[in-house]
Amino acid sequence: MSDAANYSVCEQLRDGSLVEIRALRSEDEDGMLGALDQTSAQSLQRRFFGTKRHFSDKERAFFMDINFSNHVALVAQVEQAGRTMIIGGGRYVVFEPGRAEMAFVVIDAWQGRGVGAMLARHLTALGREAGLKGLTAEVLPENTAMRRVFEKLGFKPAAMRDPQAIHLELELG
Repeated sequence: MSDAANYSVCEQLRDGSLVEIRALRSEDEDGMLGALDQTSAQSLQRRFFGTKRHFSDKERAFFMDINFSNHVALVAQVEQAGRTMIIGGGRYVVFEPGRAEMAFVVIDAWQGRGVGAMLARHLTALGREAGLKGLTAEVLPENTAMRRVFEKLGFKPAAMRDPQAIHLELELG
């Protein structure tokens, strides 16, 4: 397990809201499921390439049992109405030595405020620190907001593997 397992940074969004970006913990499962309940069918479609409201035990284990070596996951959380709330999450999963796929989702009420870009920036930095050579992402063509986030980070379109998605790559050098 790497230092990423203890990762925690507080940042301020453009609107002044404070957000903690931190490593996903096993006790976050209820918060993650609560966040999915606050995410529209369209946002879930864009993240999972299908409307996903329920997860099998195997899927839940995949999303929650993080080793912070070849699978790194972060959450974005805020204090709201006196309680801590997960508003987004992102991860990268190594699919071959030195290369990982990145994905993230932000609940609808917090979209367009910079949370996704913040998650992606921190995941990219952790990937560099871990010695990754490159990151990839698969984005649906209609998901222009997500494509803009990746483009601002330097991701470039690459050869299409799936005609239904845009394949993006970032060389970390």
